Amino acid sequence: MKLYPLFADLHGLPVLVVGGGGVARRKAEALLGAGAQVTVGAPRLDAELAAWAGAGTIRWQRGEFVPGWLDGMWLVIAATDERGLNAAVAAAASERRLFANVVDDAAHSRFHVPAVVDRSPLVVAVSTAGAAPALARRVRETLERVLDHGLGALVALAQRQRARIVRRHENLADRRAFYDWLHDGPVLPLLRAARGQEAEQVLLAALQGDGPPPRKGSVTLVGAGPGHPGLLTLQALRALNEADVVLHDQLVGDAILAMVRRDAERIDVGKRCGGRQVAQEQIHRLMLAHAREGRRVVRLKGGDPFVFGRGGEEMAFLRRHGVACAVVPGVTAAVACAAFAGIPLTQRGQAQSVCLLTAHGKAGSDMPDVQALGRPGQTLAIYMGVERADALTARLLAHGRATDTPVAIVENGSLPQQRVIAGVLAELPRLVREHAVGSPALLIVGEVAACATSQAWFGELVDARAGQPVAEPMAELA
Repeated sequence: MKLYPLFADLHGLPVLVVGGGGVARRKAEALLGAGAQVTVGAPRLDAELAAWAGAGTIRWQRGEFVPGWLDGMWLVIAATDERGLNAAVAAAASERRLFANVVDDAAHSRFHVPAVVDRSPLVVAVSTAGAAPALARRVRETLERVLDHGLGALVALAQRQRARIVRRHENLADRRAFYDWLHDGPVLPLLRAARGQEAEQVLLAALQGDGPPPRKGSVTLVGAGPGHPGLLTLQALRALNEADVVLHDQLVGDAILAMVRRDAERIDVGKRCGGRQVAQEQIHRLMLAHAREGRRVVRLKGGDPFVFGRGGEEMAFLRRHGVACAVVPGVTAAVACAAFAGIPLTQRGQAQSVCLLTAHGKAGSDMPDVQALGRPGQTLAIYMGVERADALTARLLAHGRATDTPVAIVENGSLPQQRVIAGVLAELPRLVREHAVGSPALLIVGEVAACATSQAWFGELVDARAGQPVAEPMAELA
């Protein structure tokens, strides 16, 4: 280990930043965040630093650097664009036995400023000893994805109750087990849900008992998005990594399922239009049974759980049976498919509203029948509509939509086999049959759907009006 890692308490201490540009500003901002009394020394300051100086947030030492600036300082950072000046600052600091950092110059630095993952009061620092700061940044980005944003609140709670925890668990092994429970048990999920008082009460109750209470089961309804693994949210990824059991729809692809914890039990419950189905009541029973066994259950759904995903029904059922339930939203198909097809769902002068519709109601035969469907300037995003293209087209025309209203069919949206078929409303049933469109597919109806012919950037585009497939010009960006 070349460097000795430490965290410095600079609160109320004078520190010096030499330089008046953007780099110096970023260093000063980080030092201010740590509570330091910051002096910035430079002949000139950029606009933001000047504003800080005018407001008294920092002290400005105007002029060219002289070693006397270092008197009384605890720390110094050289952040100018002149290597010779930076070296002189470092040399003067060494003579005074002050730690100095020279930006992008490891040889002249006595300390290095790491890449930081901030979950205050939990802070993780990453350093390459100045050898490759860009790689430290990449490691930090990985940690940002992995470390739960609730950890800061958890550490703060443990800090407040530290004296009680130490008194209750004098034995180090018992104390370590308690902290494991604190992380793995019900406290962290409560903090994630912004229920801090309840989390503290659970902790205090555990301290009053003979040991950590047995883990209660829970269910998290997780939206997997449209299928592209890059659209999975950080919170969804954490839920998959913590799950004991995953009940997943058939629409959830292998790329998403590969992110599930390796030893978790996976149960395919179907839920694909036209595919194998598991009755909703059976899904309810499975969630309840596994949760009552103390397991962490993830109900993994394509898209978003609360957009045509029956997530509301599942949450209500779990609540009635006393099972803790949380929801992790996903990118719903209307948003994702439109984006991957280059179609803005709203656009000035073309569409001022969006209506999300499903062609499959609870009874299996419901069809939307409202006057708003015929209103121009509104985009319709229709889920599960391919099988009912004839009836949908007739209904939309009857409600006043013009025969030449632009439409786009987005098949397998966001997946490598995505296909966008652009045409007009009167031709929709023929397009579905002629191109053998299969599920999953989203129908977009409205003026903005015409944007696909010029803005589609992912997968294959078929412009039905021209009758020719268009190459995938920008698919490599995904």
